[in-house]
Amino acid sequence: MEHGSDWPDGKEIRAPHSALPNCPEAISVRAPLMNSKPVFLYDTTLRDGTQGEGFQLSGLDKLRIAERLDGFGIDYIEGGWPGSNPKDIEFFREAKKLDLKHAKLAAFGSTRRADTAVENDPQIQLLLEAETPVVTIFGKSWELQVTEVLRTTVEENQAMIRDSVAHLVKHGREVIYDAEHFFDGYKDSPTHALATLKAAADGGAACLVLCDTNGGTLPTEVAEICQAVREYLPATPLGIHTHNDCELGVANAIAAVGAGACHVQGTINGYGERTGNCNLTSVIPILQLKMEIPVVPHLEKLRELSYFVDDVSNNPHFVRAPFVGRTAFAHKGGMHVNAVQKLARSYEHIVPASVGNEQNILVSELSGQSNILIKSAELGLPLEKGSPEVSRILHRIKELEHAGYSYEAAGGSLEIIIRRELGQYLKMFEIKEYHTSFRQYRDGHSPVCEATVKISVNDTLELTVAEGHGVVNSLDLALRKALLPFFPEIAEVSLVDYKVRILDGHEATAAKTLVLIVSTDGNCNWGTVGVSENIIEASWLALIDGIDLFLQRRCAKK
Repeated sequence: MEHGSDWPDGKEIRAPHSALPNCPEAISVRAPLMNSKPVFLYDTTLRDGTQGEGFQLSGLDKLRIAERLDGFGIDYIEGGWPGSNPKDIEFFREAKKLDLKHAKLAAFGSTRRADTAVENDPQIQLLLEAETPVVTIFGKSWELQVTEVLRTTVEENQAMIRDSVAHLVKHGREVIYDAEHFFDGYKDSPTHALATLKAAADGGAACLVLCDTNGGTLPTEVAEICQAVREYLPATPLGIHTHNDCELGVANAIAAVGAGACHVQGTINGYGERTGNCNLTSVIPILQLKMEIPVVPHLEKLRELSYFVDDVSNNPHFVRAPFVGRTAFAHKGGMHVNAVQKLARSYEHIVPASVGNEQNILVSELSGQSNILIKSAELGLPLEKGSPEVSRILHRIKELEHAGYSYEAAGGSLEIIIRRELGQYLKMFEIKEYHTSFRQYRDGHSPVCEATVKISVNDTLELTVAEGHGVVNSLDLALRKALLPFFPEIAEVSLVDYKVRILDGHEATAAKTLVLIVSTDGNCNWGTVGVSENIIEASWLALIDGIDLFLQRRCAKK
């Protein structure tokens, strides 16, 4: 797979000495897995992230996130465990159609079973059948787990590691070896832990990833142990995989880089099992801005990526998240506000825009025109900085955000707002009225959901009725039925995702609801949003925007 051209090619990059604490001299890093990057990024949001409570993704969600990660500049995307569940089977089947521009897709699995020939191990075969360029496998580093969990010998465990790596390499895969429980294993028996790494290296592993699986290791220990591994196996690149059980996931990853690791694994927003994984939205700006190690070409898209993953997974944004949270650069105290208005860096450790965020002065107007300018340019609707249109769009969006709207994963609704302000919006149809009903019969028959929609197109009225599998489905069907005589092309549009979020649960059944809908025409997807105290109205608003945007775009092309 070809990689992007944003990075220098064929050159050896020396990480600056100041960026590598605890090292006697600057470490010369030649990353054999990528084109001369001092540190490359491995995202496991789609696999390890989904093991976290409250974080679930559909097959479509995983594909959408994979495309965003690729566009952002992530080097490796771990898709899941082939064959472990229907969702991952679907993902790897559909992922073959993705046109990734930069990232390599990785399938995840384990070493062969004990006392089983590697060519006869069904799990190894599934990894090959996934047809990803990269395969990541994990093995046991802790002798305790070898003897008490696997119930095998240390010699057989090393053979399992060596055989599995060699077999996958022989079949043309780039193999990344995750040394599970490595730090616990090393502290218990350095000799045994290092021997398992050597088995992976002897098998041809492209990178040895040290895993703090239990999340209990301290940064000083990580640095010391990583340095020991570097000295023992200097020819094989070293990686780090940390968990956040002591809230040290990011600190431990940075410590490992300081000790020579050139591969960092983590998840967007730190999602993952128990308290989560190393948070890439913190590691990435620390590497790039604080340590002067280039890792992504467009860091200013970081916050957008963070919010996208939250929205797609139907999770609320963590407002106090470092770098990307809404309050990361918010100032309220009088002294602070006075200072930052004169000199922003007096209370801001980086320029907020460098990570796609913005300064938030709570006692004055909010900034944010740059975000509108960037987004409108991406949509092909360029705006001029400081123009009245930008101010009006920003004012409208802020009003709607205050009402509960969010546009990070609803670019379709945002595009409609921009088109209206630019005078590039044509009213294709007018909603006159709509009505829904739900009937449950006592005789055991399935409930009936019915919707009636009346629209006007060029003063021509159309009234339709449709039944569906739920109120929203019946509304969707009735709307399409009404529009089809006038716009037959909407037959190409289908609804592929529907999410509901309660914004103010303390209001109980009167709570305001946000509905996010994803539509597609088979070529591209777009998200639209609706907010209301009435879940049906919120759904209706998102549905209308989805159809409306499709027609606006078609009309603009004519």
